[in-house]
Amino acid sequence: MDWLRASAAQQGRAIMAGLLDPLDQTEAYLAAIRNHPDARRIYARVSETRARSEAVAAHDRAKLELRRGLLDGVAISWKDNIDSGGTVTEAGSKLLEGRVPRKDAIVLARAARQGTICLGKTHMTELAFSGLGLNPRTATPPNALDPDLAPGGSSSGAAVSVALGLAAAAIGTDTGGSVRVPAAWNDLVGFIPTRDSVPEKGVVPLCRRFDVPGPIARTVEDCAELFALMACQKTADLRGANLAGRRLMVLEGLPFADAEEGPVTAFEDAVDRLARAGAQIVRQSSDWIAKAMPLSAALFAPEAYGIWRAQIEDAPELMWGPILDRFRSGAAVSAPDYIAAWESLVRIRRKWIKEVASGFDAILLPTVPIMPPNAQTLLDDEAEFVRANLLTLRNTRIGNLLGLPVCTLPTGHGACGISVMGHAGRDCHLLHVAAGVEAALAVA
Repeated sequence: MDWLRASAAQQGRAIMAGLLDPLDQTEAYLAAIRNHPDARRIYARVSETRARSEAVAAHDRAKLELRRGLLDGVAISWKDNIDSGGTVTEAGSKLLEGRVPRKDAIVLARAARQGTICLGKTHMTELAFSGLGLNPRTATPPNALDPDLAPGGSSSGAAVSVALGLAAAAIGTDTGGSVRVPAAWNDLVGFIPTRDSVPEKGVVPLCRRFDVPGPIARTVEDCAELFALMACQKTADLRGANLAGRRLMVLEGLPFADAEEGPVTAFEDAVDRLARAGAQIVRQSSDWIAKAMPLSAALFAPEAYGIWRAQIEDAPELMWGPILDRFRSGAAVSAPDYIAAWESLVRIRRKWIKEVASGFDAILLPTVPIMPPNAQTLLDDEAEFVRANLLTLRNTRIGNLLGLPVCTLPTGHGACGISVMGHAGRDCHLLHVAAGVEAALAVA
C-alpha cells in the first residue's frame, strides 16, 4: 500500500495495529517533500526539527500503547496563516515578511496535544483574499490534476500537499470558500464547521466575522477526526452512514447561473446516484439567497480593509495589484451601509432556517460553477482574474453568508465537487450526512 496517499484515519489505524511507525512515516513524508520538484511552490516552510521531535514522541507512545487518539502520529500540513510558535508565519504576504509568532494557534496546539505531527506551513494567496490560489508574490502551487491550472485558494498549498501525497491531511481556513474551492479542484474532501465552533486565536485574520479553520483530506472520516481535535469535542459517529430516507434539497437558481457544463454535469450525475441510494431529492430555489448575495460587497472587503489598511497603505507596492484593488474596494463602503448589511444578513439567516432549511437534512449545490482556469491566463489578464475569482467563490460564499457548516466531496468527475450544506451548530449531523453521500458516490 502507498501509505503516503492513505487517508489519515487509515494511517492512524495502521499505527495502532503496529503496521506503521510514526517516525518512519514522518521521514517518508519529509523525503517526499524534499524530493518533489514543486515542493517549494507547495510548502512555504518545512518544520523538519519539530516534525521529527513529535514523531519520536508518537513512536514512543505507540510502543507503550499510550496513544492519545486515532490521529496520534499522523503528519499533517498547516496553512501559512495559522501560527506555529517559533516558525515564520506570513499569511502569503510580503507585508508580514519575517513575522514569527511566539506560540501555536489554539487549533494547532490542540492537534499537537493529541499527537498529530506538524510537517510545516503551506503556501496560500495573499492574506487569504482570493479563491483562485495564485500568488505571484510568494509562490503558486500547481493544481494536482493539471499543473497548468489554478489550484484553488486561498488554501492552495494545503490541498495540493494532500493531493500529491506530501501530507496525510491539511488544515486551511475559509472565509468565502478557501477550504472548499481547492479541495474541489484537487479532488479532495473539504469541511468548514459552523462559525465559532473552532477557535481562531492565533489565525491571521481576513474577516473575523467569517473566518473559520477547516480540514482538507481524502475522506469525510478524516475531516470528522480533525474537526473533533480542533473543536476539542467528541468525534462524530459516522457508523452506518447512508442516505435512506434523507431529505436533500438541490438549491436551484443562482448556483447554476453562468455555470460551465463540466461542474453541472458532474453535479447532476452525483445527485442521480444519491437518489438511487435512497435520498429524497427536492429541487427548490430561494429568494433569500438572492437577497443575501448582494450583501457580500458591503461585508467582506470593508472588514478586510479595516483590519489591514495601515499595513497595506504603508507599503502597497508589496502587494499584487488585483489583491490590492480588492482590499481597497472596501474603503468605498460607509459604516452605516456596513451595519445595515449585517442587520439584513441576520434577518436573512433567520428566514433561511424557518422558511427553507428546516425541512431538510442538507442542501446540495455544485461547489464551484466553473472548472479550474489556466493559471497563466489569470496572471496575464487582470479582468479575467477578477471575473473568474468572483464566479469561483460565488457558490461557496452562500454557506459563509448563512453561517453554516459545509462539506465538499469529489463527484468522480475531475475537479468537480458537490457541496453538502447543513444547519448551524449541527456539524456532526452534517458530517454523518456527508459520509452517507460519500458512500453513495463510491458505488459504481
